[in-house]
Amino acid sequence: MKISEIKELTTPELQKKSRDLGEELLQLRVRKQTGQVEKPHLLKSIRRDRARILTVLRAQS
Repeated sequence: MKISEIKELTTPELQKKSRDLGEELLQLRVRKQTGQVEKPHLLKSIRRDRARILTVLRAQS
């Protein structure tokens, strides 16, 4: 997700997206620990997307 796409979203949408990505990241981490993750590169991209969203949220405040 690009920063330009993130800036177009409203604050409630950003908060929901951040929560969803956090839950997905948690599930991926658990699956990684059990050795069931097929795409380990998703951990890095989800973590970065969530950080971008949180950065935009903090800048809006």
